[in-house]
Amino acid sequence: MMYGKIKTRAQSDGLRFVSFFYCLLFLLTFSLPSAAMPADSLKWYERVQQLDEIMVRSDKKKYSRKANPAVELMRKVIAARRDTRLSAHDYYHYCKYRKLTMAVNDISHDDFEKGMFAGIPGFFRQVELCPHNNKLILPVVVTEAYTQETFRKDPRDSKTIVRGYRSEGINKVFRSGGLITAALADFFPDIDIYDNRIRLLQQSFTSPIGDDALRFYRFTIVDTLSVGTDRCVRLRFMPDNILDFGFCGDIYVMDDSSYRVRRCELSVPKRGGVNFVDGLRILQEFGAAPGGEWVMTLDEMVGEFKMFDFLKKCIVIRTTHMGGHYFAALPDKLFRGFDKELVERGADRRDDSFWDMYRPVDLTHGERNLPEFMRNVKMMGRNNILLTALRSIVENYVEVGAGGREALVDIGPVNAIISNNSVDGFRTRIGGKTTANLNRHLFFNGYYAHGWKSRADYYKAELTYSFRPKIYTPEERPKRSITLTSVYDICFPGDRGVADPEHNMFTALTWGDTERMMTYNRQRLTFEREETWGLTSSLMITAEENMPRGKLMFTAATQSIRTTELRAGLRFAPGERFVATKRGRRRINRDVPVLTLTHAVGIDGFLGGGYDYNITELMFSNRFWMKSWGKVDVRLHAAAQWNSVPFPLLVIPSANQSYMLRDGMFNLMDNMEFLSDRCLSADITWDIGGKIFNRVPFVRDLRWRECLGVKAMWSSLTSKNNPYEAGCGTDGALMPFPDDVHVMSGSTPYVEIMAGVHNVFRFFDIEYVRRLTYLGHPTAKRQGVRFRFKLQF
Repeated sequence: MMYGKIKTRAQSDGLRFVSFFYCLLFLLTFSLPSAAMPADSLKWYERVQQLDEIMVRSDKKKYSRKANPAVELMRKVIAARRDTRLSAHDYYHYCKYRKLTMAVNDISHDDFEKGMFAGIPGFFRQVELCPHNNKLILPVVVTEAYTQETFRKDPRDSKTIVRGYRSEGINKVFRSGGLITAALADFFPDIDIYDNRIRLLQQSFTSPIGDDALRFYRFTIVDTLSVGTDRCVRLRFMPDNILDFGFCGDIYVMDDSSYRVRRCELSVPKRGGVNFVDGLRILQEFGAAPGGEWVMTLDEMVGEFKMFDFLKKCIVIRTTHMGGHYFAALPDKLFRGFDKELVERGADRRDDSFWDMYRPVDLTHGERNLPEFMRNVKMMGRNNILLTALRSIVENYVEVGAGGREALVDIGPVNAIISNNSVDGFRTRIGGKTTANLNRHLFFNGYYAHGWKSRADYYKAELTYSFRPKIYTPEERPKRSITLTSVYDICFPGDRGVADPEHNMFTALTWGDTERMMTYNRQRLTFEREETWGLTSSLMITAEENMPRGKLMFTAATQSIRTTELRAGLRFAPGERFVATKRGRRRINRDVPVLTLTHAVGIDGFLGGGYDYNITELMFSNRFWMKSWGKVDVRLHAAAQWNSVPFPLLVIPSANQSYMLRDGMFNLMDNMEFLSDRCLSADITWDIGGKIFNRVPFVRDLRWRECLGVKAMWSSLTSKNNPYEAGCGTDGALMPFPDDVHVMSGSTPYVEIMAGVHNVFRFFDIEYVRRLTYLGHPTAKRQGVRFRFKLQF
């Protein structure tokens, strides 16, 4: 630590005052009485020294990549990395230990005397001094994993064998605590500077030794020095634009003909384009394995984060050690199967002797005592109320137990208790579902809803049997289940195939006519099987009756349609990671391809079904990183109705009538504006990540991120499904289309474009949408503004 005056030629008196103010605030924050502080924290005060004034001078020079010795050296480093990285070998195997700790950062004197922590037994003993920032911290989550990594080049394959895993902390308090640990693992993964792109904080950073590094970074040779026993050249680098998603830091390159990286120090600047980061530092060290191969041995990361001023700061510490490398041929049996990660039986129940053997670093006293501290938190009545309220907000459900037991039933979802639509008006709903604490194989889920304007009653009753025992929810991976569902509710015609059409307080505010709705009375039996390597297969049989509501009409002679449908589906998402929560499954990573194929067959005369039909649907989605130019999300959907059917069974695009943005839906299309039996749609969104705004004075200080997008749909209606070409009457096989329903011209697609500003106030997305085609329709809305709440780094 350093306290004193720091001057540069560019600093004004105001900046010096701010620096002095923060130093003074820091001293006041940590001026705790010795009786109220852990004994270890006194050692930190003994290390503080008063330094004399430092003069820092900086002469700005135009950076040039031509005839720059640092650039020429980095060219050789980048060329040599192809032979240095592990994947250059035919085989490799090594052991990896990873520890990740999340803690409340910057604990102050007031936290010992008041606030939610003050009355917790053991709070005083749990607080410890962090050696990385010399601040008092309170560990709240600790995860450890010991794995074995294997690789084969031909045929290319890799496996991760999880031999030990443990997790303690606040994630055990939340039923969706797995989301916390999974999100931490995804936000702060192990990184490899030998990759072109470094994925961190769910963003994509350019590697300082990647193929694009020389165009993205500025390099300068600082000096030559020793790292251990190796002589190295030290290079300093920083992005051309400090607000781009890039690193600053130093690279230590071996001062020989190998041009190997000996050490790398990375940091994300506070003024960078990443949200909530007070500081983030990464240290990587490399060395020679016993056989002489060059390998990474240490990967450390320390990140300090602050979301809002009224919330406590957070620190995340990740330490990864690699060792035991060898590169001999590996037996083929190690690479059998499609799973990329194999978990040994009992890996999550390893005892202390296992961790003492394989843990290369000791736990701190706060990390060791975390289970006891969390038990104290849960036992406190006042904090139980706070935790219950917090869980209700985060998880959208309220837990109900009996006799002090774990939750047997979850009541919710909370955001669906009150909603509104044009037919029902004000709508209330109460529902819940059982948990594995009641039965680990059998689960019930249901609700009762009432529309106060329509005076209609709705319900859902769903029973799921899981062949595999679950920890809390039937959504846990992998699924092997049978589900029986009976539901009576109301929806838009375009939501007919959706398992649970959304009714909540956030979708109640609409811009268009939403009075064309229909009720569905559905009984469904579903078989589902899921593989851990990404393939999900499903088979369901559904008997359903649909009746028009509001302004929607079928015909005078037809007041309802009844179908019996057999549907088979395949979903393939290799590498997808998600967590089963009370809200359902939450995807953690979105940069993996997802391919879904379904085919439905309508059976006339079976279980009351009145129509024969065949519907095929194909969907694809993926996220593509555009180097330093952000990311592009692509969704493609194709559907075909192969038979002659009434209009409720045609392909109806999903139209979003709400002012809230919803993925996969058209924002300016009216409900049932287009009907077709052949349809192809595309949804492409480019989040540029501030690449342009970061170069505009004044605007760059707002950290806004620009976004562009287009949604388009091509569709057609064959003559067999066009009631006007077929000469349909009220008694015909087809139903006349409702008013303001159109058939799309084959040569003109429906198109709407979007230009938006994301990251407004760091949690708000605003998008301007404009419709380009079919503007002559009576219900056509040319433009609008949509928004959503979204937190992201």
